[in-house]
Amino acid sequence: MLLLSLLLIIGPLVLTVFFPYFWTDLVYHTDLLRILLKFVSRRRRRPLFLALDRFLEQVETRPNKAFIVFENKRYSFKDADRESNRIANALRVASVLRPGDTVVLFMQNEPAFIFCWLALAKLGCACALLNSSIRARSLIACARCCRGATVLIASEELQGAVEEVYEDLMQEGLTTIFITAEELRSSSMKSLIRAAQESSDADVPQTLRADVSFTSPAVYIYTSGTTGLPKAAVITQTRLLAALAVLASNGVTDSDVIYVTLPLYHTAGFLVGFMGSIETGSTIILRRKFSSSQFWDECRAHNVTVIQYIGEVLRYLCNTPQRASDKEHAVRLAVGNGLRSDVWREFLKRFGHIQVREFYASTEGNVGFVNYAGKIGAVGRVSFLHKKLFPYTLIQYDTEHDEPVRNSRGLCVEVPKGQTGLLVSKITEIAPFVGYAQNEQQTEKKRLRDVLKHGDVYFNSGDLLKIDHDNFIYFQDRVGDTFRWKGENVATTEVSDIISLLDFVEEANVYGVRVPGHEGRIGMAAVKLMDGMEFECKKTFDHVCRFLPVYARPRFIRIQSTMDVTATFKQLKLKLVEAGFNPSMTTDSLYFLCERERTYISLTPFIYQQILSHSIKL
Repeated sequence: MLLLSLLLIIGPLVLTVFFPYFWTDLVYHTDLLRILLKFVSRRRRRPLFLALDRFLEQVETRPNKAFIVFENKRYSFKDADRESNRIANALRVASVLRPGDTVVLFMQNEPAFIFCWLALAKLGCACALLNSSIRARSLIACARCCRGATVLIASEELQGAVEEVYEDLMQEGLTTIFITAEELRSSSMKSLIRAAQESSDADVPQTLRADVSFTSPAVYIYTSGTTGLPKAAVITQTRLLAALAVLASNGVTDSDVIYVTLPLYHTAGFLVGFMGSIETGSTIILRRKFSSSQFWDECRAHNVTVIQYIGEVLRYLCNTPQRASDKEHAVRLAVGNGLRSDVWREFLKRFGHIQVREFYASTEGNVGFVNYAGKIGAVGRVSFLHKKLFPYTLIQYDTEHDEPVRNSRGLCVEVPKGQTGLLVSKITEIAPFVGYAQNEQQTEKKRLRDVLKHGDVYFNSGDLLKIDHDNFIYFQDRVGDTFRWKGENVATTEVSDIISLLDFVEEANVYGVRVPGHEGRIGMAAVKLMDGMEFECKKTFDHVCRFLPVYARPRFIRIQSTMDVTATFKQLKLKLVEAGFNPSMTTDSLYFLCERERTYISLTPFIYQQILSHSIKL
């Protein structure tokens, strides 16, 4: 008995000392099993249980609870149900839709976005979520991905953008265009607001979605387009059902208030913010656009407990002027991805103890990770159970030839712990890869065959990751962003992190540019300076020489007043790469790392020509 008592006392202590993440891992695996069992249980329900049905459950159990708060307007779950019924019934009266059709949503963040999606789900229709920032040819190209769609619904503020390409949209088959406004600029468009006001809020017959299956498309979400034109990733009803668990698995409950500032047309806003709240019954504080200056004031005003981030959002918050009230808020959890280690530390130091749940996922991908242990810099942790359900591995990648390394048998080569490799995940029934709408060529490019054995098929994430000896997973770079110089691979994120440590640098975007007569690409950095600060040539030279190997040091630096980013705050590199280091291609100040003078010097047309003629050695 005494021995048993000692074991009960000492056992947990021993586990904590020798296996520091044992209890954290145990809780995670318990949650993972619970989520899996709930998902399987829902999949077995008849009639089919879809994400929409979870919303209808919330309407029944908490009809008067606030679901959406937007610009001082409050909508309960029941309000959202009624509004979506009116829109659905208006579309039925107009006789422009049949179950199974796809509708293009070209809308900004507003309650009508959510009401429209709910209405279309009730009608058994899928939605293509267009980026509200696109215009002209890009708008037409995205609409073309939804071949067969005949209806487009646009926000009142986007009437002008639709008018510009109205004839082209007609040619693409979008013959009916609704605007969420009472006053219309064109008689060829229809007012969805007026039609909904004149319609009944009676429940929509469930028979309209009787033919919807788990493999049916639910939404089409466009990739960010950082490497070219956006592609429409197909999100099936199964994927949508699984997405319900994202917030709940991170401890979010119906008592939480979630601040959604990210675009609803994007994966983070739609799947995490909107779908996650449907599952938990939480209240959404919806904002048209992210504002760093108003962020914390609104969090305090609405008693926000959960925030979302992506890309550079938290860095923007850290760059705002400090206030005495910085730590006076109710936020306890931040969920998102793309957070740099230095910003992570600064965010916690300045805004207090907020649990950060950094995760890794992609819109079209079939595997994801979550950093449930809170290790700064990591995107996840290796889990036996998770890997069993969603088999993945990291393989050697040749950045120069832009392809995986293969052995004599023609199979890919796995990398050991501590080394960077390309993340690939096996395509299975549990972890499918559906691909892109109307783009079989791009879909096939993401399928990697004969990976670990002949005949297998894996999803090529296009991302380089690393697993350390403690089994934490770290994002390193995109394969298109990593470049090779002097026979060495250069990870742009690592170089960017080093440059960002300089006290006069607000943001750095690192990329590789080609130099005629040289193999590979040489490092270049676009830099945005802190307000009122100047670029310090000597200090920058000493800094990069101290912290970076010779091959990774950016030989060229471009000073920018603003940094181009996508609508979801991902840095754009394509135009920067095309401009290269040619002074005639930009009015921005350019600098060259001069080893002879041991400083950065102004990159003049004369020096540019000397580099091209090889008079200056690189």
